[in-house]
Amino acid sequence: MWKNWGLILRLAVPSVVSFASMTLSGTISLIMVGQLGALAIAVVGVTNIVIYNAWAIFSGFGHSVNYLVAQNYGEGNMKRGMERTYVALYTCVFFAVLILAVGLWFSPDILRLIGGEGSKNLIEGSAYMELRFYALSFGLMNFVFHGFFRGVGDTMTPMVMSLVGNIVMIFLTFTLTYGYWGFPEWGLTGAGIAFLIGEAVGFLGCVIMFYGPYHRRFGTRKPTPLNPKESKLLLQESGKLGVQEFSLSVSMLIFTVFVASLGEEALAANEIALSVMSLGFMPAFAFGSTATILVGQEIGRGNPFLARRYGTDTMIVGTLFLLVIGIIEFFYSGPIAAIYTDNKQVAETAGLLIMISAFLQLFDGLLNFYAGGLRGIGDTTFLLRISFLMGFFLFVPLAYVNIYVFEWGSIGAWLALYAYLIIFGLCVMIRFYRTDWLKVRLKEAK
Repeated sequence: MWKNWGLILRLAVPSVVSFASMTLSGTISLIMVGQLGALAIAVVGVTNIVIYNAWAIFSGFGHSVNYLVAQNYGEGNMKRGMERTYVALYTCVFFAVLILAVGLWFSPDILRLIGGEGSKNLIEGSAYMELRFYALSFGLMNFVFHGFFRGVGDTMTPMVMSLVGNIVMIFLTFTLTYGYWGFPEWGLTGAGIAFLIGEAVGFLGCVIMFYGPYHRRFGTRKPTPLNPKESKLLLQESGKLGVQEFSLSVSMLIFTVFVASLGEEALAANEIALSVMSLGFMPAFAFGSTATILVGQEIGRGNPFLARRYGTDTMIVGTLFLLVIGIIEFFYSGPIAAIYTDNKQVAETAGLLIMISAFLQLFDGLLNFYAGGLRGIGDTTFLLRISFLMGFFLFVPLAYVNIYVFEWGSIGAWLALYAYLIIFGLCVMIRFYRTDWLKVRLKEAK
């Protein structure tokens, strides 16, 4: 057991640092931008949800590369792993251009659609959203590179790339938002430029590593023609994982629209609470990625029961990690909320939401840990179906009833989120243990 835990921590800790740095940098950015007022917080909050939805649509490429390469690495067949990686890279170049076009032409319309009649001022943040779409184009490519690195067991490279990019983003957010140290004062637009440059720096680092040191190990610079069978497999798997992630993000988008109807301050408080909770969400995501790596590699080596054991041990270690975070958030919810804003009403509402949801991330952890394990064995069809059912037949209706029928406001919205993650997490856990591991096989192109 202890040997397994040591391996899990060696892989997970860099991923925790990587994902936590993304979360922390976003949190610090929100705190700095928050001094511009409740409207700026609301614009950033809405933009974060929109960008997450856009990312979710294409995130399947990174997820599928992660688990497929992990299986190929465990199998010792990296020729196939490289074919699959290049299919994802070629496809993502096309979608990156599409994302650029959406940001350029549709940012004001998106803000107008989400904000509704009660938040017309949100349209002032269209330049910020446009820049975030540009940054997403680089982020999409970064996620594929990170999926490859993690698939071969290298979680340090994604960590370094994330840290460098996020440090650059934080520095430029501070200087370009308020004009410190001789930099121009561009307000919210400056914060958007900071995100764009940070993602571009991370992308440059990934390219250097992939075509530099990794060429010596896997021949990454060799011409890799498209294999039709592998292309079909990767597009199918990416589509299922992308739709799964998208169903999660769309349900959160609808949730945000419901909360936005309660007013600008309620939306700002909701964004602060989500930002704080992401301190637990991202480590959960990191341990889920670790489960994908270990389960996928052991499936490739032909050790299904060891793969299952790694999934269980990853859950135990990750849960202990999230429990510590939840305790801190529960007892210090008020002071944490006050860091984000000097608006008393927003801070009080956010503090209450943080306290209510302090241990919610334990169930989000169950969801991520076991979903990561199921990705490792290629059980992507189940993940697609359960995500769709939980999002649109449980979460969204329950949030609507709590907000508009019972009129419980922000508290009702978060109670719906609580119920959603608890039931979702338990369903995925049951699926993991009811799987017949003797029948688990490598994912092959048909």
